[in-house]
Amino acid sequence: MEFLRDVVVLVHIVGFALTFGAWAVQAAAREFRFTRLMDYGLLVSLLTGLALAAPWPAGVELNYAKISVKLAIVVALGAVLGIGSARQRKSGGPVNGALFAAVGLLSVTAAGIAVIA
Repeated sequence: MEFLRDVVVLVHIVGFALTFGAWAVQAAAREFRFTRLMDYGLLVSLLTGLALAAPWPAGVELNYAKISVKLAIVVALGAVLGIGSARQRKSGGPVNGALFAAVGLLSVTAAGIAVIA
């Protein structure tokens, strides 16, 4: 069962990598656009994070403060991606620089909390 939990942690990290990696590619190209890959990475991170929030296998100690903060960050990240994507579709142009920067900052913050806390 511990192996299965480790696999879910790996997929959770891959979800972060998808979100942040797609953001970094757009930032490097200076296009400031939200992509479907960012959405998929966020979805993978959310679903695997919820699976990791369950106390399995028995005896796993959970840090509920950390889980709560990361959940709030994922919800905020989803809101920023949703708002930015809607504006991007409506205008056809790149998203606001502040919204774009928020995605990178929230992604790195979530990863930092996961590693440091």
